[in-house]
Amino acid sequence: MGADYYKLLQVDRSASEDDLKKAYRKLAMKWHPDKNPNNKKEAEAKFKQISEAYDVLSDPQKRAVYDQFGEEGLKGQVPPPGAGGFSAGRDGGGSSSSFRFNPRSADDIFSEFFGFSSPFGGAMGDMGGGSRGGAPGFSRGMFGDDIFAQFRHATSSGEGGPSLPRKAAAIERMLPCSLEDLYKGTSKKMKISRDVVDATGVINGRPSTTEEILTIEIKPGWKKGTKITFPEKGNEQRGIIPSDLVFIIDEKPHNVFKRDGNDLIATQKISLVEALTGYTAPVTTLDGRNLTVPINTIVSPNYEEVVKGEGMPIPKEPGKKGNLRIKFNVKFPSRLTSEQKTGIKRLLTSS
Repeated sequence: MGADYYKLLQVDRSASEDDLKKAYRKLAMKWHPDKNPNNKKEAEAKFKQISEAYDVLSDPQKRAVYDQFGEEGLKGQVPPPGAGGFSAGRDGGGSSSSFRFNPRSADDIFSEFFGFSSPFGGAMGDMGGGSRGGAPGFSRGMFGDDIFAQFRHATSSGEGGPSLPRKAAAIERMLPCSLEDLYKGTSKKMKISRDVVDATGVINGRPSTTEEILTIEIKPGWKKGTKITFPEKGNEQRGIIPSDLVFIIDEKPHNVFKRDGNDLIATQKISLVEALTGYTAPVTTLDGRNLTVPINTIVSPNYEEVVKGEGMPIPKEPGKKGNLRIKFNVKFPSRLTSEQKTGIKRLLTSS
């Protein structure tokens, strides 16, 4: 006798459609083979059993046969309810109407339910994506790692489960930008490959792969965390709306400036003499201009020289910029002679 489908899904025999969907969602994500690389054979077997159980119990006709006759009824020649008796060969009765159970592929059920067949990476990480995707296949050479390691599945909204067609989960990828890029603005081009299903693109029942160049326009002043969305640039699947591709701006460290909102901060080392008697701070801006900023006041601890309008562009206020804030690291002498100490005391006490 086979496994009890109700026990497999951890539901009772009166489980509703919503109960079955919740149970399948939880167990399918737990036992998906790509999530169990160290225990793949057992996970594959469990995943298939869970999928078969859901396939049967979520279909009213299959469930009725299973409830009345068990797994033998599904896999034998038992007619569906109302068909007029058993098939020929049992008690001499006869009916040409019989029920045949043809289980669907576990991957097909998962893909239909969630919108993609593998949310955990696995075989999808190759350039070109293959036919199992729900997301474009990015080149490892371009990004240095597998984008699918960052893939996150999305559950459907509401308690009633997903409705078809549903949209595959968005794919997010960090886009490193230099501070110069974010100051001046720039264009970045990204090459992607993805599966396409259409009247001319299907070859032997499988989607064809197409390559595309995406142009990302970086606007002056954009901040870390800004998102650029390319709608429906994921792999195409029948009955599924392709996922959006989302690039998220990330800011590379700079060797001179740190960003604080719309302001730029630069720290310069000066001597104690310069801190007390005056200093001219040289600054090369992010667009290559050379500034000379005179410091005519005594530089005390935590002092900042503020240069108006030399910070980052403000995207929502074209033509305006934040400020440049120059901080100072004062270098004190490691030793003083007695004559120097006397001279300093005389100068400071007489002022």
